[in-house]
Amino acid sequence: MSRIVQYQSSFTMGEFDPLVKGRVDIQQYQNALEKATNIVCIPQGAIERRPGTQFLLDVSSHLGSGITAQQGIRLIPFEFSTTDSFMLVFVKVSTSSTNNARMFVFSNGQLITNINSSGNNYLKVSLGDISFDKLTFTQSADTLILMNEDLAPIKIVRGANNQTWTASTISLTSPQYGFTLATTNPSGTITPSSIDGTATITASASVFSSSHVNQYLNVTNGFGRARIIEFVSATSVKVNVEVPFFNTSAVANGNWELETGYEDVWSATKGYPRSGTFHEGRLYFGGAKSLPSALFGSKVGDFFNFQESEGLDDDAIFAILSSDAVNAITGLRSGRDLQIFTTGNEFFVQQAEGQPITPGNLTIKAATKSGSKENLMPVAAEGGTIFLQRSGKALREFLFSDVELSYQSNNISLLSSHLLKTPVKMTFRRATSTDDGDLLIIVNGQDGTMAAYSIHRTQKVVAPSEFITDGTFEDCSVDINDIYVIVKRTINSATKHYVEILDDDRTTDCSFQLFDGSADGNKPTSTTVTGLTHLEGKTVEVIRDDIFLGTKTVSSGQVTIDQIPTTYVEIGLHYDVVARTLPAEPRLPSGTMVGRKKRIVDASPILFQTQNIAINGKEVPLKQFPYTLDSAETIFSGRKRVTPILGYSSEVQLEITQTKPLFFTLLGLEYNVSGSQ
Repeated sequence: MSRIVQYQSSFTMGEFDPLVKGRVDIQQYQNALEKATNIVCIPQGAIERRPGTQFLLDVSSHLGSGITAQQGIRLIPFEFSTTDSFMLVFVKVSTSSTNNARMFVFSNGQLITNINSSGNNYLKVSLGDISFDKLTFTQSADTLILMNEDLAPIKIVRGANNQTWTASTISLTSPQYGFTLATTNPSGTITPSSIDGTATITASASVFSSSHVNQYLNVTNGFGRARIIEFVSATSVKVNVEVPFFNTSAVANGNWELETGYEDVWSATKGYPRSGTFHEGRLYFGGAKSLPSALFGSKVGDFFNFQESEGLDDDAIFAILSSDAVNAITGLRSGRDLQIFTTGNEFFVQQAEGQPITPGNLTIKAATKSGSKENLMPVAAEGGTIFLQRSGKALREFLFSDVELSYQSNNISLLSSHLLKTPVKMTFRRATSTDDGDLLIIVNGQDGTMAAYSIHRTQKVVAPSEFITDGTFEDCSVDINDIYVIVKRTINSATKHYVEILDDDRTTDCSFQLFDGSADGNKPTSTTVTGLTHLEGKTVEVIRDDIFLGTKTVSSGQVTIDQIPTTYVEIGLHYDVVARTLPAEPRLPSGTMVGRKKRIVDASPILFQTQNIAINGKEVPLKQFPYTLDSAETIFSGRKRVTPILGYSSEVQLEITQTKPLFFTLLGLEYNVSGSQ
């Protein structure tokens, strides 16, 4: 009988796709897990219990009748600076266009009250009858812009303080496009009063009408092109000269023409921009119903003016993507270059070193051909951009390669695509400390789980896990540091939609915590804990002073505990924590043990600041003698040997769980595998 010592020193591959479970030959197998539920991988390679959530607000009563959470609840960050950020929660009250939505504002997990001294804890916003999951946004300083192809862009502006907010429709100067272009050659001559700028055109015959405003006049045998901006009379119009006339002499009959059929690109009938971003002094918009593959850039410093004029360097920009198919723009991002994501290709605007983008040098290059999913905005990540492929089954990183001198679109979910189950929302939190990695979170519409990818490119870490809760996740977003979620829960037989925030100091979901100086309230002075109406009728877990007291049922918004807490009490919903290793397949001089009967003789987890852990259902004793039965759980760091672990099998595995909602961090696993001959 052979015995092999196995050591898993890191978990930097996270949960493995079942399709690659048999790849014992690759290095990633040694650092992966078969199951990773409600855990997070940190850059150093360890895994820890995911944060619990704190209950913030019930928005169910604000959601209009018959409106689903996907249609009518949306989290959107408002990030002014790293120290001054907010989370905006939009809730659709009705389908009417006037003040049909309410915007709640959170800062550092606290609801801002009495908005604009109105007595309300929300701002009324007119967002029309659109589905909120199709809203996109971009921001510059204290102005946030909301976009949707069926909604004129809305600007959200923070005023002098955190309680002052406004929302208004943006007055855009729309570009023109010849949707039904027609050319005519009226009789007579025309004479410009000036060769450039704003001029008056005088005709020798009655050729003009009011319908010619925003149409074009061209000289056909020389220079001169002008947009008509004002009808004066049948023989006179005012124009903006876009291509200068050769001189102010009369243009002979037959040497000029009228171009008609031009319309505003953006309107209630033609639709509005579906995406946008600020880049190098311009606001860029992408697409509309009428021109889904068109890119628009504002005048420099005049963010809402998109009217083309003379083609000067600071004038507005208009271009239609050139490819072998119509590629509707799904997202724009300002990065190393202006990046353009479409349904079929990824593009970028090529710039010479140190040169701005101008109407004269605009060059759009096709980079890769993955295609991105609509309504899921790409996110910035460590110098690259992560987007969801059009199929919704692959995460890709759009990254410029200094070696290849081109952009690449790498599949970063190749070994974990099973966690992507009809994604509906995506957000990204940058690392907040050295023992914290970047975290990409995706809400799955299929089952209400969240796929969480810990990312640290320099350490080649892409470690996925799955977040589940007592309910379903419906939205997620990040305001610099804090991760907010919308969760649908069944409370006392009623459907509720809660705003919650992930909190590293909590180990239960939808929790209520009391301690001296806490945001939730002060330390209780009796054994009756109130303030639990959001958990009415639910079985909850209770932790007092680092002691797990078991479960209670909330009745009349309260529970009774054994004694008054010394430091704190936390009450919330249970969530399972599971980290299951891949089948142990140690290598032998004669080959592998794949398929052979074997068992794990003993296991030694290496722990850091851990209060509770169980291996294959057997709790690991962490308390050090002497101790009292009702003492706080020991915070243990070091190695603990667990034995015996019984049972032979062709696939032997270790499953790390928790019997109590307390903290744990697993640094590594050492175990002895005994195989039959």
